[in-house]
Amino acid sequence: MGYRKEQDSMGEILVEEQNQWGAQTQRSLEHFKIGEEKMPRGLIEAFAFLKSASATVNYRMGKLQKEQAEAIEQACGEILQGRYADQFPLSVWQTGSGTQTNMNVNEVIAHLTGLHPNDHVNMSQSSNDTFPTAMNIAAVVAIRKELFPAMAEMEQILLEKEKEHEGIIKIGRTHLQDATPLKFSQEISGWRAMLQETRQMMEETLIPLSRLAIGGTAVGTGLNAPEGFSEAVCKELSARLHMPFSPAPNKFHALTSKDSFVFAHGALKALAANLMKIANDIRWLASGPRCGIGEITIPENEPGSSIMPGKVNPTQCEAVTMVAVQVMGNDAAIGIAASQGNFQLNVFMPVCAYNFMQSVRLLADCIRSFSEHCLKGLQANEGRMKENLHHSLMLVTCLSPKIGYENAAKIAREAYRKGLTLKEAALASGLLEEAEFDALVDPAKMV
Repeated sequence: MGYRKEQDSMGEILVEEQNQWGAQTQRSLEHFKIGEEKMPRGLIEAFAFLKSASATVNYRMGKLQKEQAEAIEQACGEILQGRYADQFPLSVWQTGSGTQTNMNVNEVIAHLTGLHPNDHVNMSQSSNDTFPTAMNIAAVVAIRKELFPAMAEMEQILLEKEKEHEGIIKIGRTHLQDATPLKFSQEISGWRAMLQETRQMMEETLIPLSRLAIGGTAVGTGLNAPEGFSEAVCKELSARLHMPFSPAPNKFHALTSKDSFVFAHGALKALAANLMKIANDIRWLASGPRCGIGEITIPENEPGSSIMPGKVNPTQCEAVTMVAVQVMGNDAAIGIAASQGNFQLNVFMPVCAYNFMQSVRLLADCIRSFSEHCLKGLQANEGRMKENLHHSLMLVTCLSPKIGYENAAKIAREAYRKGLTLKEAALASGLLEEAEFDALVDPAKMV
C-alpha cells in the first residue's frame, strides 16, 4: 500500500495513495474514531450542489477563472453520480461546525481538479455557512424527493381501500370499549386524513428550511464573500434542484440557530405519531385470527414464530412502530442540540443533520414497505364485523331520544349482566314494543 504526503497549515501528513482526500480529512479520520455513524449521503450530495453553484457564481463575479469553475462543476457532477462515494468517510462525531466534512468535500474536489481546497473550492465560503446551508438543502431535497412520494402512494392506497369497503358498517371503539357504529370506509378515511394533515404541516416547514445561510461566511458578516453572492448562489441552487431556495434574511440567526430544523422535524414527529396510530389500529383490528378482534385480514408475509407452527404476525406494523419510536427519539436529540447555539455559531450541526436525515429516510422507507406489504392486501372480515356490530350494547345509544339516557343505560346494563341481546333486554323493560325497537335500532341510520 503506497502513501503520499499531504500538507495543510499544520504541516505534513501521510494519506493512502488511492484516497482522493487531503490532510484535514486524514486528521479527522485519525482523531475522531467514534462510532459507526458517517455523514449521510444526502448531505454530501447537497455539498456537491452547493460547491458547484458557488463556483459558477464566483466565476460570474470575476473571482474564479472559467476553466477553474468548470473543473469544480465537473468534479461535483461526478460526485453526484456516486463515483466517489467512498471518499467521504468522516464520522458524525467530529467538530460540531462540520468543518471537517466541508474540508473533506473541498479536498476531494481539489484533488480531482488540481485546484486548492481553500483558495478555489471554498472561495467566498466558510464551513460556518456552508454546513448549515448543505444540511438545509439535504433536508428539503429528502422530504420532497423521498418522503412526499412515499406518502402520496400510501394516501392513494388508502383512498382505494375506502372505495373498496364503502357501505360496510362496523362497531366503533373509544377508550378500547365498544362505541357507536361507523363505516369501515370512514375509519380508513381518518387514516388517510392523518397523512394529508402532516403533509400540509411539512409543506409549511419547508419555507424557513429553504432559507439558506450561504453568504454569511464565518460569523454572519459575509467577510470575503462578494456582494450579492448569497442571492446568486440561492438562485443557482433553485434552478438546478427545481426547488425554491432563498437567502436567510439574517445571517447571524442562520448560523447560530437551528430553529427551522426543530420546526421541520416536529412535523416529522407528527407523522411518526400518526403512523404509530395507524399501525396500531391495523394490528389490533387484525389480531387473532380466532381469539382477537379479527375484523380485518392483512397479508401473511413470513412465519411468525420459531416454535408455534402456523403463527403469522403483523410484522410490517411492528416495523412502522419501531421507526416511529426512533423518530421521536431523534426529535428529542435535535431539540436539545438546537438549544446549544453559543454566540455566533451552533456546534451541534452534524448530529442535527444526521438525525434529521435518518428520520426522513426511515419514514419514507417504512411507509413504502408498509404500503406494499400490508396496506395493499388489507381486507375487511365482513362476517366478524357484522357479528361484533350486532353483539354490541352501544347500539342502545339510538334509543336515548325515545326513552331517555337513564332508561337506555339500564337496558344496556341489564343486557350485559344477564347475557341478553339488546333487543331482549329492551323488550323485557316494557319501555318499547318490538316494532319500535326494530325501527330505531338500525346501524345504517347511525353512521
